[in-house]
Amino acid sequence: MGNPPELYHKILNIPKDTSPQEIRAAYKNLVKKWHPDKHPPSSKPEAEARFKAISEAYEALLDQQENRAVFGLCNDGRAGERAGGAFGGGLGAGVGPRMERTRSDDFCTRSAPGTPAREFKKVYSSGNSGGRRAFAEFSSSIMRKAPPLERKLECTLEELCRGCKKEVKFTRDVVTKNGSIVKKEVTQAVVVKPGWRKGKQVVFEGMGDQRPGCLPADAIFTVSEKKHPTFKRVGNDLVLKAEVPLAGALTGWSFSFRLLSGKKVSLAFQDEVVCPGFEKVIRGEGMPIPEQKGARGDLKVKLEVVFPKELTDEQRAGLAEILKGSC
Repeated sequence: MGNPPELYHKILNIPKDTSPQEIRAAYKNLVKKWHPDKHPPSSKPEAEARFKAISEAYEALLDQQENRAVFGLCNDGRAGERAGGAFGGGLGAGVGPRMERTRSDDFCTRSAPGTPAREFKKVYSSGNSGGRRAFAEFSSSIMRKAPPLERKLECTLEELCRGCKKEVKFTRDVVTKNGSIVKKEVTQAVVVKPGWRKGKQVVFEGMGDQRPGCLPADAIFTVSEKKHPTFKRVGNDLVLKAEVPLAGALTGWSFSFRLLSGKKVSLAFQDEVVCPGFEKVIRGEGMPIPEQKGARGDLKVKLEVVFPKELTDEQRAGLAEILKGSC
């Protein structure tokens, strides 16, 4: 089949010293995963390319086994000893001076007619230039994938707190059957889970741009947080800043606001003096914590005392008398 063994091992995602049994297991798992009939139209071209390459890689390793080019399992007694050494004695040990071909040994017999690898070889033989071209394109794309298509997923603080479902529309490049590239508009649904943070990425595998000879790119949406008029998010906590007039800070003050959930909250400061930098923490009223079911951050209310810009002489004298001896 003309390709180096390293390529076939890479396609099957196995190391060079993998045993025949492990190669067979890897092949079975991969063909189940990438069988085109199990994929939707969006990922079917990639699945077909992978399925064909996997089948050819497996068939090539079978041929190499028969030709004693890789494992030497079907050679004379000395080759059997070498195979036993290469595989820790698991395959060479106990087989006698010569290893006979048997139907039970995948790597000393040909694939039975009708198996995926055998049927693949009929189509992708050396005489089929189209098949070999498809394999060459796929094998070269093992290390190549089209650059990801990246977009922002803008969310309000309310959406990140409660969770929501958003529809995103984007345009991707698609390769047609004749090899030309056309634009196609795609709509995908994103389920935003409560507590998601800025920078969270949602990846749609293979839904990005297509390029000839490359695997389809991924479409990546990165969560961005819209500025909120009342709250600021810090990790899993919410911060609310409010201004308190000096008179209220000294004699008592109250105010109301609504949480991101819509719940109304009232805070009163009647029995305490509000100092500059005063902070009140309300436990469990912050953002949901995705990693901990039912857990939430805190709400931190920070009060800023607003001082008058100027005072009359009478006001100054009055304040001095009132505050005399209070500090």
